[in-house]
Amino acid sequence: MLPNPQPYFAHLPDPRRETKNKLHKLGDIVMIVLCAVLSGIEDWVGMETFAEEREEWFRGFLELPNGIPSHDTLSDVMGRLNPTAFRQTCLEWVEAALPSLAGQHVAIDGKTLRGSRGREGPVHLLSAFASQARWVLAQCAVEGKSNEIKAIPKLLEMLDLEGATVTVDAIGCQKTLAEQIIEQGADYVLALKDNPPQLHEDVRLWLDTQAGRLSPP
Repeated sequence: MLPNPQPYFAHLPDPRRETKNKLHKLGDIVMIVLCAVLSGIEDWVGMETFAEEREEWFRGFLELPNGIPSHDTLSDVMGRLNPTAFRQTCLEWVEAALPSLAGQHVAIDGKTLRGSRGREGPVHLLSAFASQARWVLAQCAVEGKSNEIKAIPKLLEMLDLEGATVTVDAIGCQKTLAEQIIEQGADYVLALKDNPPQLHEDVRLWLDTQAGRLSPP
């Protein structure tokens, strides 16, 4: 079970200047957005409505000195947060509930974010997903599917993989990646397709001619 996130997000740097227009506490804004997202709300207007309808409940653990922030405030403040600091805080919060990945299955996979197409192209995210806990442990943005192989090692470095089993699709079937996973104390399952063809043929031949001999009589 996830612990109370407030102590973890309390140390996030506030990107706003100290002026009379700073009406809402950063911790209140983050908690409203976090609760709304976990409840399935996907847009800023919906988050404002969500918080207004539950203001009494939110006041049980938030200060809200000037009421519920507007959707523009929610969007502006969250958009200005340092993404590295926010990601690290989220990771620390999750790791508090799942301190060890020993015995866990960690799936590495990339997905294109739905509805994200724009001038610079769609947003493609590479994620490390703990399948049993159903948690995204870490994420990073990549320029496209073909660039995943460069990002996977960096994503793995964010995690303590000791005792875990890491699965990666065929794009990650690389000797250097397998070596890194072993060095981090984990096991790996890498998908293999017919590209590269020689490795695929070698494995197919071994399974056809040698694997049967390893089976008990």
